Amino acid sequence: MSALKGLRILDLTVTLPGPYCTVLLADLGAEVIKIENPEGGDWCRHEKPAVKGMGIRFLNLNRNKKSLTLNLKSPKGIEIFLALVRKAHVVLEGFRPGVVDRLGIGYRQAVAANPQIVYCSISGYGQDGPYRLLAGHDINYLGYTGLLDLGGFEDRPPVMPAMPIADYSGGLMAAVGILAALQSTQRTGKGQYVDISMFDGVLGFQHAPLAEYVATGQSPRRGKFWLGANLPWYSVYETKDGKAVTMGPLEPHFWANFCKLLGREDLIEGHGAEEEKQEEIYHFLRKTFREKTRDEWTTFFKGEDVCVGPVQDVDEALKDVQVKHRQMIVEVEHPHAGPLRQIGIPIKFSETPGEIREPAPALGQHNDEILKELGHSPREIEKLKDERVI
Repeated sequence: MSALKGLRILDLTVTLPGPYCTVLLADLGAEVIKIENPEGGDWCRHEKPAVKGMGIRFLNLNRNKKSLTLNLKSPKGIEIFLALVRKAHVVLEGFRPGVVDRLGIGYRQAVAANPQIVYCSISGYGQDGPYRLLAGHDINYLGYTGLLDLGGFEDRPPVMPAMPIADYSGGLMAAVGILAALQSTQRTGKGQYVDISMFDGVLGFQHAPLAEYVATGQSPRRGKFWLGANLPWYSVYETKDGKAVTMGPLEPHFWANFCKLLGREDLIEGHGAEEEKQEEIYHFLRKTFREKTRDEWTTFFKGEDVCVGPVQDVDEALKDVQVKHRQMIVEVEHPHAGPLRQIGIPIKFSETPGEIREPAPALGQHNDEILKELGHSPREIEKLKDERVI
């Protein structure tokens, strides 16, 4: 039995943060009903890159879910939604603050229908504060919170991250918040509202820059603070073949092991030295790493306690032996798109492992099943279709 079997979640979200939250929970056994607009559904359904017209990101983020189309601007659609709330444990929404209240499907209406409901909202800046209605995307949250300013080199503009950090942080924080709220409901019998801000989530990751600020009273400088400092012993180096290796012996014992392997024990004491000495070490490492190819260096350091590894491209990463061993890339058969490689389940359980039970659903695939459970007859379901409620 899966860890979250029996948990029912109504998911009103689209794109990335909300669907990432619910795919984590669905993979662990939760029943996730994805409630979509009948006029096209989730925006990512047909977004490129796509296979046979189906967006790959959508297929990855919405496996193990059911799809119910519902026009939430119609009184009948709201009636059906609240009937589902009575049989659910969680509602997740990702609209701008105030939208669900105007529609009549907000926390106030949901808790009136089911006092034990956990109602979670993911938004850019949170449900209150001066920025609550401000439009934003991932890069805006990174910019406001100071994280973007820290990425890259001191003498160059900030570097764009290779992934939407705020979106994923929002999904993770929502999953944690939902599970914690459900635990509270088990103890108290009462549901509650969970307010997740992607802005807050990004700021919540910044313990290292905050520590430096508290210690010095000054904002950390790009390229000059702790793990973002581009230190000689924590950096990326080009190799002979134009590829690169990662270098991470932050602790003195790792650095000592590294220096001994290269026959430069005289550099051991340079760990943590002032910038002038660091530049000397940089010069040595840049020159040294260009003497062998990336794979030659990987072989050279294999099995050694030094925190050095290759910079792999996506193709290499997906074929990596550790990735295969941990089953972090799996093949999922989709009835229309065919076999697709997807990210595996990152949370491992000894007794209740997650599983990929079903591929991402077609739009409205589970309409009849869910509405029949609510007591609607086949004739009533057809009427709802004719009236464009579903």
